Amino acid sequence: MSLLEIRELSVSVDGSPILKNINLNIGKGETHVLMGPNGAGKSTLGNALMGNPAYEITSGSIYFNGLDIKGESADKRAKAGMFMSFQNPLEVPGISVSSFIRNAIMQQTGEKIKFSEYRKELAANMEILNYDASYKDRDLNVGFSGGEKKKAEILQLLMLKPKFAILDETDSGLDVDAVRTVSAGIEEYQKNEDGALLIITHSTKILESLHVDFTHVLVKGEIVADGDASLVSEINENGFEKYI
Repeated sequence: MSLLEIRELSVSVDGSPILKNINLNIGKGETHVLMGPNGAGKSTLGNALMGNPAYEITSGSIYFNGLDIKGESADKRAKAGMFMSFQNPLEVPGISVSSFIRNAIMQQTGEKIKFSEYRKELAANMEILNYDASYKDRDLNVGFSGGEKKKAEILQLLMLKPKFAILDETDSGLDVDAVRTVSAGIEEYQKNEDGALLIITHSTKILESLHVDFTHVLVKGEIVADGDASLVSEINENGFEKYI
């Protein structure tokens, strides 16, 4: 059984159809890449999967762990083990990085966590990301550079350990060093054999050191090609022209 099963999914935004009859199956431990030109609808799919109310599902269904979640709210999907990192992470004044992540873990699990164990794990994951330890006590994303915001997103990924994670243009706007660091964090998540990924990107830099199982090309709201990791190399060399 697939961890995530998308059947004939169509999505509109403000009454305008964006996605048309999307079918996609993602199994435990698999890494899928969704690529396509700007405006293809890649982020729309991510937001629809996470239950963003601005994205209206006009037909089709979404099954997660065998349950139909199409009508579930975003917070219930998160508690069920879904996660999404954003292109432009929001600033959250008054809540530190450490407090935000700790509260998110407790909301997800419904259990209290030992502070000493939490701080130890947080420090270890920040080291993986080459993340200055002082950032844990700063307000989430407030005054952060683009690279530090993306590190904060991947830090949440490592700490929450979701069953399924959507990474939406995580490499957008990052320099080469920051992409390498973020990629190292994603590699660490991939060590969890049950954790599945959907990496949404129009670039291939972040994929260079990652294991990719399946690649999908989205153009004008429709998946027009499927393949394995070799499809990433083909697009990197030839672009999307043949699919447009």
